[in-house]
Amino acid sequence: MARGRLRIYLGAAPGVGKTYAMLEEGQRLATAGADVILGFVEAHGRRPTAALAEGLEIIPRRAVEYRGAMFTEMDPDAVLARRPQVALVDELAHSNVPGSRHAKRWQDVEELLDAGIDVVTTLNVQHLESLGDVVRQITGVPQRETLPDEVARRADQIELVDLPPELLRRRMLHGEIYPSDRIEAALTHYFRVGNLTALRELALLWLADRVEEGLQRYRAEHGITAPWETRERIMVALTGGPEGETLIRRAARVTARIPGSELLALHVVPSDGLVRGDQAALAAQRALVESLGGSYHQTTGDDIPDALLRFAEAENVTQIVLGASRRGRLSAFLRGGVEHRTIRRSGPIDVLVVTHEHAAGMSSALRLPHPSRSTGPRRFWTAIGLAAITLPALTCLLVLLDEHVDLALALVLYLLAVVVIALVGGLVPALLAALAAGLLADYYFTPPLHSLRVERLADVLALVVYVVTAVVVGLAAGTAARRTYQAVRASSEARALSRLATAMMHGQDLPALLEQVREDFGLDAVSLLERDTGHAAEPRWYVVASTGEEPPERPYDADVESPAGDGLTLAGRGHTLSSDDQRVLGACAAQLGMAYSHGRLAAHDAETGLRAAAEHTRASLLLTASRDLSAPLHTADEALHHLRNPTDAEQARTLDTIRSSVRRAGRLVTDLDELGRLQAGALDVYLRPVDLDEVLTAVLDALGPGHTLQCSLPEHVPDVIADAAVLTRVLTALAAEAQRHSPTDRPARLTAQVRPGFLEIRVTDGNGEAAEGAAAGQRRGRSPESLALRLSRDLAEVMGGTLEPAVRGGGFAMRLTLPTAAGRTAAADAPEE
Repeated sequence: MARGRLRIYLGAAPGVGKTYAMLEEGQRLATAGADVILGFVEAHGRRPTAALAEGLEIIPRRAVEYRGAMFTEMDPDAVLARRPQVALVDELAHSNVPGSRHAKRWQDVEELLDAGIDVVTTLNVQHLESLGDVVRQITGVPQRETLPDEVARRADQIELVDLPPELLRRRMLHGEIYPSDRIEAALTHYFRVGNLTALRELALLWLADRVEEGLQRYRAEHGITAPWETRERIMVALTGGPEGETLIRRAARVTARIPGSELLALHVVPSDGLVRGDQAALAAQRALVESLGGSYHQTTGDDIPDALLRFAEAENVTQIVLGASRRGRLSAFLRGGVEHRTIRRSGPIDVLVVTHEHAAGMSSALRLPHPSRSTGPRRFWTAIGLAAITLPALTCLLVLLDEHVDLALALVLYLLAVVVIALVGGLVPALLAALAAGLLADYYFTPPLHSLRVERLADVLALVVYVVTAVVVGLAAGTAARRTYQAVRASSEARALSRLATAMMHGQDLPALLEQVREDFGLDAVSLLERDTGHAAEPRWYVVASTGEEPPERPYDADVESPAGDGLTLAGRGHTLSSDDQRVLGACAAQLGMAYSHGRLAAHDAETGLRAAAEHTRASLLLTASRDLSAPLHTADEALHHLRNPTDAEQARTLDTIRSSVRRAGRLVTDLDELGRLQAGALDVYLRPVDLDEVLTAVLDALGPGHTLQCSLPEHVPDVIADAAVLTRVLTALAAEAQRHSPTDRPARLTAQVRPGFLEIRVTDGNGEAAEGAAAGQRRGRSPESLALRLSRDLAEVMGGTLEPAVRGGGFAMRLTLPTAAGRTAAADAPEE
């Protein structure tokens, strides 16, 4: 069965008309003869929207019970049984009531699409998962309902429903979006012009990216390689050279001048996989590109201009930024500069060549290649020593065989020696050997002998041909030696890293991993050290794991070291390492640091799981015990009530005392039950603005007759964000505890003080606050926290407040802090759609 098609009406904010547009599309399809039903539509009391739904078949919603209340959701089974052609389903990002088959409505929609039913739905841009942090930063409202971007990207059609912010605010003022009691709060919080403008831009940019994906797919399907300048894309080519940062910043400035443009950076890797350029510099340049909002890419190819242009055509690049060549004029003449070859082949793509201080001719300093970089210092100096021995020895031998040796044979033998030297040490020793051999052949075997003068033209040509041949052969042999050295080096590095990664995957412990690193680098001992961050002035290091004899215990006791993560260092003792080996050691150190961190996280997760299981068991036992005790205590209280004889005063007093103890035990059991439900997450709390005066009235009623609570409140007390019943319970428990600590002639006190965004409520015993000063903050030994106070503190935290002892010398004093309605964020005004 063919999968159904998904069409999304995307909006920047509630009220732009997404649901209205969806219903209009449904009416249009129904008029055209399609079988259309309403799977779920929420009109939010908007009469024009509700009127547009008339005439369309409505699938009854499914009732779901949750925490004692009934809710309605879309019934996917009823829609599947009805099997319409098109289903209209509002609010794609909606979270279903717990107990439904799927947690999210988009999962219900996926089920309908799999059944071959077309779905038309609505979505606000703030519900896209990738934009959650951006939307929270703009509006201050966290989005609880999110939709994975991939779900929206898979839609067959997305249509933007757009309104200017000013028009949307006018609709809000006219009562066309929210009820009148929510208009003012919405306009001053979520529906500010700046918020709406930013959300509108987010919607446009996200949809533009979606359109760009469709355009790229169309160009790929139709084989279109020529760039279409629908959007400026500036690509900067990086070689890993020192000019990279200059090119990136220049390209970023060009991008910043063109709204909607995109910055890309490309590094071409040779197809042989050998390392080119400075990898550390490339890593820094990649970080710079990403910090400027661009993207970093790599491609392979031996012809750099061809690789650049192939990538540019595939990504629809409109401009390429290149650095001026660092090669000299002779090299550019012989091979042609990359920039010139790129310009000749670029076609409609613009090429910008940027000069820099490292370009040829921009620096007066003469830069020579590092003599040992191609094959390594050991082979370089071995080749120099071989040339110093071989050339004099060969010359002496040829001089002794003077009668049987002519210039041609001497040059052939010298050429053989140059080839051997080039294979051992690379290009530079081969060039030096070629020049030295040419001079020796001229001095000893070219008439006039023992002179650098050459009389015959044939001998001149022979020497010139020899030198040119030796140089060419040296170049070829040096290049081959360099490639061989680099290949062996890269293979060794890859083998070392892969062995370490394989050992980590097999779960080997840290000492075994360190032993492998020690063997790979030929060190005597290796340690993984962790710094104690609590001693910043005098750093202290601890050995996490070690291997070898006398492993270093501090980084400065080691011959080599490399950072392995936050506070971790890999230290080795034995000998120093080359820069290449140090780089590989850094990669190994990073892997070891990750292995150590993952091990700690796994241990922490296991410990947390055990604690959670123990806590769950304890909470279950508390719930079971409290429920088992409630009935017997209630029965005992009723029995004591029936046994009471009013005529017997002594018996009545005794039974009243017993009943008081039984009731106190009953309250403790009730508190245990509430505490268990709270810890199990089964306690329902409904937060809303609450009037403190009404709560205090309920508290006095709960305390009963004969109990006095002295209240001192400001003239204007703002509403607090709380659950009225829970707040009443907390204040009643605090007042009862304060009365228990108060003298008989002085009642407990309750005072309130308004803080910015909060209301501070203090409940103290009749002794009052102790004097501030030296005694402030010094608390006398207290008995362990009572169950009622423990429960009150947890209930206060559930409501978003805090309950803590007040700063005083002794006695009973607790401070309850709750957020006020005036200081809350715009979360209460979060839009619904």
